[in-house]
Amino acid sequence: MTPPMDDAPLPDVLAGPLLRRLTPDRLVIWLAATRPLELTLALTPAGEATRRRPIEAQHCRRLPVGRHAWLHLIDLPLDTPLPRDTLITYDLCLRDAGQARGIADWGPHLLDTDGELPGFVLSSRHHRLLHGSCRKPHHDGPDGLVRAEAWLAERRHRPDERPAWLLMTGDQVYADDVAGPMLVAIHALIQRLGLFDEPLEGAVVVDSRALHGEAAHYYDRESLLPDVESSENLRERFFGGVRKPVFTSANAHNHLATLAEMVAMYLLAWSPTPWQLIEIEAPPLAEKHRVLFRRQQAVIESFVEGLPACARLLARLPTLMIFDDHDVTDDWNLTADWESTAYGHPFSRRIIGNALVGYLLCQGWGNDPDRLAEPLNECARLLEAAAANDGWLDGEALDTLIRRLLRFEGWEYQVPGEPPLVVLDTRTRRWRSERSPRRPSGLMDWEALSELQQTLLDHRSVIIVSPAPMFGVKLIEVVQKLFTLAGKPLMVDAENWMAHRGAASVLLNIFRHSRTPGNYVVLSGDVHYSFAYDIRVRHRRQGPHLWQITSSGIKNTFPDSLLDWFDRLNRWLYAPRSPLNWLTQRRRLAITPRDPDRARAGERLWNGCGIGLVDFDEQGRPREIRQLDARGFDVRFPPTTQDDA
Repeated sequence: MTPPMDDAPLPDVLAGPLLRRLTPDRLVIWLAATRPLELTLALTPAGEATRRRPIEAQHCRRLPVGRHAWLHLIDLPLDTPLPRDTLITYDLCLRDAGQARGIADWGPHLLDTDGELPGFVLSSRHHRLLHGSCRKPHHDGPDGLVRAEAWLAERRHRPDERPAWLLMTGDQVYADDVAGPMLVAIHALIQRLGLFDEPLEGAVVVDSRALHGEAAHYYDRESLLPDVESSENLRERFFGGVRKPVFTSANAHNHLATLAEMVAMYLLAWSPTPWQLIEIEAPPLAEKHRVLFRRQQAVIESFVEGLPACARLLARLPTLMIFDDHDVTDDWNLTADWESTAYGHPFSRRIIGNALVGYLLCQGWGNDPDRLAEPLNECARLLEAAAANDGWLDGEALDTLIRRLLRFEGWEYQVPGEPPLVVLDTRTRRWRSERSPRRPSGLMDWEALSELQQTLLDHRSVIIVSPAPMFGVKLIEVVQKLFTLAGKPLMVDAENWMAHRGAASVLLNIFRHSRTPGNYVVLSGDVHYSFAYDIRVRHRRQGPHLWQITSSGIKNTFPDSLLDWFDRLNRWLYAPRSPLNWLTQRRRLAITPRDPDRARAGERLWNGCGIGLVDFDEQGRPREIRQLDARGFDVRFPPTTQDDA
């Protein structure tokens, strides 16, 4: 990477455009720039004249996040609806002194190989979906978004083959598991863009400026929490005799903490442009960390090489997102005990809250701008005040915003269409265990599950996005249950839909209800391997047909040998006629796993970076289930006839 020049001109656009919630009469687009921009959107549906629409201030929220960093949240209503199922080429022009510069000028990496502008398609039905989760930049494997872009580029002039949406179902960023070179890049970008500072309470440093400088604590961020006797419950967990901080990821040594770090992470994860403004130099490190830094740097450099393709994909496909734990922190709200510990200290609460503010600004708003208007307004007031206060966030106002976001019930959303999409929040509305605060909470509480039931009633087909699989691998769930009984749920991330008796019972009753007779597809991620199940409710002739389809990870995998053993033991212990099936919560369901066509005989779990692709028929049933493996080939999950009870 070439050294930056701090006095060199900054590019106008840092990241984007990201296409978000698009309809024929309303376009929602996210863009990050180094200054407030005056924009014009040019839209050219195939076979029609170009429509030019200046984006006025009331349709573009310009939010400062630094002296040279502005988020542009574009929410543009259209007087004349755009056509469906038609390729619509677009250009986003910057207006300066009467001149307009288009994407070819300010973002040539967004053009197709032959120089064509990006385009999108507004599908008339949800006939095809891309979906995936878990994109960790320093995982030593290829990027599923790069593969998705190559797949899409081959079909760019065939609008009927384009997916209706790209669904990113969790862990779009890893705020809790950051490579050393990535954290150095984050701090360099914070300095280059002047991202806002904030005071810190309860940490060993007084403010973010110190944390972003010499006191960065590379590979040692757990030490930022106070280490005094009165905070022992906050500071430590025991993991096989090893002391663990409240942030329970085994790789949390570079856990992001400040809002500036969160914003910089999103910019560096989605665009190649910020990387051109910085250089990566290893800070003073112990020998073992120097070796790790060099190894991680090679992986990060490979990740950066794929970012132009990722940016092209996000500029062409309407994208919906939902958080999972790593977007905030590992084991987020896993138990009531975890919640009381994490939210009981001002610094750990700030860390979690900053990640949630970052999610609101960079992911959540684009899913449903109307639903998130109130929290966004409060966030805007905070940022605008910081811009007027020499780039310092008001700590008290930030904490007030965080407290409100932690209580906010509106992260879930729905997308009308055929079939409708129902995207679940499985993180913030949890059903706390009544047996013990150390037992796993249900992924959704009774009220949230009741709302889900009302959404599903009388629908002939629905696509449900649940970040964690509703119906996972039985053996792995049993292992998680055993660790929970031993009082160690954090050791194995014991969070699955069946881990909480009440939540599991309500969920299964929803699908057994007489007014849920249709086809329901559950799209999930989280687990770092991919699989597909066909599911029937036993003893009901007209019962619903369910499919659990899991794609994970975009850039992450499960340890090969361990997953191989889990897969093999699961087939042995939970064979169709095994009596162990009747000891599970799912005994009233008949579950048929699909074998991936590229796996060895009998294997049901696919372990490889990539992204899922599902085609749907007119009744909302999956016609074809594929995993676009990032190594360049497709893995299909054809239907089978064998029941795994």
